[in-house]
Parts: sequence; C-alpha cells; structure tokens
Amino acid sequence: MLVSGRRRLLTALLQAQKWPIQPSRDMRLVQFQAPHLVGPHLGLETGNGGGVINLNAFDPTLPKTMIQFLEQGEVTLSVARRALAAQLPVLPRSEVTFLAPVTRPDKVVCVGMNYVDHCKEQNVPVPKEPIIFSKFASSIVGPYDEVVLPPESQEVDWEVELAVVIGKKGKHIKATDAMAHVAGFTVAHDVSARDWLTRRNGKQWLLGKTFDTFCPLGPALVTKDSVADPHNLKICCRVNGEVVQSSNTKQMVFKTEELIAWVSQFVTFYPGDVILTGTPPGVGVFRKPPVFLKKGDEVQCEIEELGVIINKVV
Repeated sequence: MLVSGRRRLLTALLQAQKWPIQPSRDMRLVQFQAPHLVGPHLGLETGNGGGVINLNAFDPTLPKTMIQFLEQGEVTLSVARRALAAQLPVLPRSEVTFLAPVTRPDKVVCVGMNYVDHCKEQNVPVPKEPIIFSKFASSIVGPYDEVVLPPESQEVDWEVELAVVIGKKGKHIKATDAMAHVAGFTVAHDVSARDWLTRRNGKQWLLGKTFDTFCPLGPALVTKDSVADPHNLKICCRVNGEVVQSSNTKQMVFKTEELIAWVSQFVTFYPGDVILTGTPPGVGVFRKPPVFLKKGDEVQCEIEELGVIINKVV
C-alpha cells in the first residue's frame, strides 16, 4: 500500500511542474500513521510534498487528533510553532500513511454553484445567496486513499475544491470576524454521483454527495497565516494526467468570510468543521458527451500553496 501510494505521489509531482515543490517553514498540520507507531499521530509536513515531523514525539502531552488539537487553540499551536522552528527528525514521506487532516468533524458544509466560471459552464445565473448542502463525515478519506465506485451509481464525477477548516467555535459570526474562526485550508475532492443529484431522491443533493469515500481531504491543514491569499490560488483537477479543471479561487462568488457569516446564522461552527467552497468548471457531466469516472482512473486535485491529493478509482 505504501509503495503504490508513493508511486502515485511521484506521478503527481512530476506532472505538477507549474507549481514546484519547495521546502517551506509554513505550518502544514497533518494526521498520519506509521508502522512503528500505535494509532494516528499529529505531525507537520515539512513543506509541500516533504516528510513529516512527529508532533507527539516532540511533546507527548499534545492530543493525537486534529480536532482536539484545534479545540485547545493557541496553546497547541504555539507548541507546533516551536516544533517547526527546531531541528527535529523528519520521517520520510515513504514511511508514513497520510490520513485526512480532519476526521470525524461535527459537520461538512458544502457550497454549490460558487464559481462564476462554473455558473457560465451550466448557463445558469450566478446565485444571489450561497447554496448550501452537506456531506456526512463518514464520506471523508485520506489524501491518497481510494475512491470506491458504488454499485448504486453509474455517473460518478470529479470536483476539486478549496476546503476551509474551522478553528474556533462560533454562531452568528460577522463577516469581519470570520477569519478569526478559521484554522486553515486544505484540498478537497467533492466526488459526486450525478444520477442521484439530478434524477433520484427528489433531486436533493445529499445522497449523491455522501457515499463512503466521496470526500478525500489533504494532504495537510495549511494554517491561514501560511496562505498568502486563499482567494487567489490556482486550482486544478487532472484525470489520468489530463487537466480537466483549471481555474483560480478568485472566481469564487462568495468568499470564506461571507460563507462563514451566512452559514453561522443557522448552525454553530465547531473546531474541525469543514467547508467545501465549490468547484470550478470542467466537471464530467457538462462535457459533450458527458464523461464519468471508471475503475482504474486516477484523479489528482491540486491547489497552489496547499498541495495535491491523488485518488485511485476502484
């Protein structure tokens, strides 16, 4: 499993020459496993595509899950900063298994029709208010895990998305205060069963979005202070090496602050909650003829500064 994951990662990095991998002192928080460790651990990815520093080895009092880490706020973040500044041993990437940076969040909030160019692709008006739906947390898998084609769907599609991870509890959050509630950002693959979105279950979106394995996340939670501008990042998706989606997060209709303010009117946000902010044009369903994922396909979702996730379709 580690060998095949390493091979997929190498393939993606070779194809991602536009956004070269550079060593970084950015804060890139990960959840990972390794053969010599018991259970999941928290770590720091040493740059986009680098190895992993074991935070729990640096400070055994740290929690071992991202949600517990985020719940403690500045206390745990300050420990991670010290670890980042220290010259600590680095586990080679080939020796670890990356988990989703957040697992079992209270909620996964999704936004539809949130790219201007995606609306044009469908020949529909740009929404006046955010279109909100959700995935269940059970759909989350790791950045290099497999996406399983369910027998109940024949029209499974790809969608690369910028994901926001909440770091602080809040309700009725003002847009001007919203970024104070954000921990950081990661890459999401919003896998979608189009037949269930457009024809089944009364055309409600939930079931078509939330099959098991339909929400790969990762590879890292990149803290907000490590991202120059989350609303000006190149975003793309490749299927079997071919670029199928290529845009920029500046095309988002509703930015992070507006989305948090809007959704927090209805629900309380908790640390670890994930917001999938919508996808750019180029999805399979709107191609002529439509194209859907099949067994053996490999999907690579990449966002500038955040990284690339690679999911084999089985």
